Amino acid sequence: MIAVTAALAARNGRLLIARRPDGRHMGGRWEFPGGKLEKGELPEDALKRELREELGVEAEIGPIRAAIPYSYPEKDVLLLFYSARLKGEPRPIDEAALEWVSIGELADYDLAPVDALIAERLTQDDISDAILYF
Repeated sequence: MIAVTAALAARNGRLLIARRPDGRHMGGRWEFPGGKLEKGELPEDALKRELREELGVEAEIGPIRAAIPYSYPEKDVLLLFYSARLKGEPRPIDEAALEWVSIGELADYDLAPVDALIAERLTQDDISDAILYF
């Protein structure tokens, strides 16, 4: 199983999502930014590194908010969602595009399957305050 981190980063009541570049696994679909852990790396450190590499920002990582296992046909992943506070303005260095969206707008985006699960949880369980702020 591959461990992957993702940031639930909010500003002004909106969440940051990123569109994966075409030609990659889940290319063209939207996700919460983050990435795979490297060998021996702590999840919080991996998320900080990924946000720096993909978005050009430093981040303060808060508590873990969800851990969701998911099986794709070609691999199994465990996606770890953390609250994150970004320092600076993110830009799409290793992403095709970035958007700040409200929780209600998440349904309008073609989210990757695991990200769709957390988006559904955000809207149905009304846990947005607990998820987004630390």
